[in-house]
Amino acid sequence: MRALRAAWRSSRALAHALGGVATILVLFPRWSEPRRQAQVQAWSLRMLSLLGITLELHGQPPRSGPVLLVANHISWLDILVMHAACYCRFVSKADVRHWPLIGTLATGGGTIYIERESRRDALRVVHHMAESLRAGDVVAVFPEGTTSDGVDLLPFHANLIQAAVSAHAPAQPVALSFIETATRAPSLTPCYIGDDTLVGSVWRTLSGPPLSAIVRYGEPQQAQGRDRRTWTADLRSAVERLRQG
Repeated sequence: MRALRAAWRSSRALAHALGGVATILVLFPRWSEPRRQAQVQAWSLRMLSLLGITLELHGQPPRSGPVLLVANHISWLDILVMHAACYCRFVSKADVRHWPLIGTLATGGGTIYIERESRRDALRVVHHMAESLRAGDVVAVFPEGTTSDGVDLLPFHANLIQAAVSAHAPAQPVALSFIETATRAPSLTPCYIGDDTLVGSVWRTLSGPPLSAIVRYGEPQQAQGRDRRTWTADLRSAVERLRQG
């Protein structure tokens, strides 16, 4: 029964993904930026539904930029969940650009790519992020730099927060979590950590019970004279408080 459910969900999700790629390649070049952003959000919300995931929002997502969303990182689902809640431009490792299907979807969604091993490229990305914030964009980062099990919050890296400092833009803490919809118990099903493979994590999600993705938005805050390290530590504390509900 679980395998049948997973196969059914995966076939519908794959069809939706292929439709998204077609939209990006054929229609996005003709559409305005607001229309593309609305389509990304609508597509993401539909994909969550096909995967058996309900979206729950707490707090106020940004209605417009500039703002830097600062979130914890649990799963391959996080970007999808945050796009469904509010369109934003993500910063992601450059490898994603070359992933079949996913790379096209990520690029169409406005992803800013970074070569994490290169300090020079990190400086380039911070500059690009600052330009996007000055242009009024909503940009999102996962300052843990990797996924966790969601039980504990990893240390936050301060490098990318410099973009908000340079652009004099606010940062907004965001806490992500996943629970089983029926029992409201925390779920580790969508985690993507350690020896997990992407395929294995996707299969667990597809074959498991329905999930709810919880997105909690805190209040936007300005640097107010804090350097990036101090501000990053304060943002981490804000995300931790949101995670506690």
